Amino acid sequence: MLATPPTASPLLTAFLYHLRFERGLSANTIAGYARDLDRLGRSCDPIHRFDRAALERWIEALHADGLAPRSIARALSAVRTFGAWLVREGHRADEPARLLPLPRLGRPLPVVLSEPQVERLVAAPEGDSPLAVRDRAMLELLYGAGLRVSELCRLRLDDLHLAEAHLRTTGKGDKTRLVPLGEVALAALERWLSGPRQTLVDTATRNGLRRLPAEVFISARGKPLTRQGFWKNLKRDARRAGLPETVSPHKLRHSFATHLLDGGADLRSVQAMLGHADLATTQIYTHVSQKSLRAAYDQAHPLAAREPPRRGRRRL
Repeated sequence: MLATPPTASPLLTAFLYHLRFERGLSANTIAGYARDLDRLGRSCDPIHRFDRAALERWIEALHADGLAPRSIARALSAVRTFGAWLVREGHRADEPARLLPLPRLGRPLPVVLSEPQVERLVAAPEGDSPLAVRDRAMLELLYGAGLRVSELCRLRLDDLHLAEAHLRTTGKGDKTRLVPLGEVALAALERWLSGPRQTLVDTATRNGLRRLPAEVFISARGKPLTRQGFWKNLKRDARRAGLPETVSPHKLRHSFATHLLDGGADLRSVQAMLGHADLATTQIYTHVSQKSLRAAYDQAHPLAAREPPRRGRRRL
């Protein structure tokens, strides 16, 4: 069932269904479109009758609300997509949003954790309780497989192929990919599945749980752990590890990609593991992977080796 804003018009609802079932966008992406267009609908009734003057007032209101330029650009992009759909469906003849320029944005470099910071974070859930074992496994898997937090929380038991050391996940655009599992992440996952998970299921069943969960990671009540629940636990673990609370699941994904490149992985392989449709999206990690840049220079540039080769030294 597609969640739509309570104030959504029939046209907006039809557009959101188009995004989901014809374009195959993810639920999170569609929720972003819905929020942006619902905001427009509150200032323009009916929503599909917006003109350039109405859009300019709407953008001014977004600025007044303190939205960042990137958020405003995303909202305007949503209106452009909506306008193009309205024209194709015959609901209007023009697309006034196309006349408005998008804010100029510099692409920020991803923020990554150092390897010692990752180690401290993963070790933060202390003890052998089922919840501590679960939280360590989730952190190891998030970092060790580069998953998005939504992919982590949706992961099902039948998505795991532990004997082959990989898992299957479905990301943006309903695209499925196989992701290899390293030894550390695999061991943490196997420990969680070897008993602690079943302990939570048994306790929850005694307390009235009726449906056995198919998801890998569950709460103390036996229900699938939500993205919000994981975020709350991550903030707690970041405090325990002495890290800023700005640590996020996506920063672990950024760290996964950057550390792979530092270790010598090729860009195409990292692209496949992250599930990026466009290689350019993955290439941004090369800007923060200084080790791999230096290694590439030392290996390939003719001026990198100024000392005689027999001494085995390379320098600028």
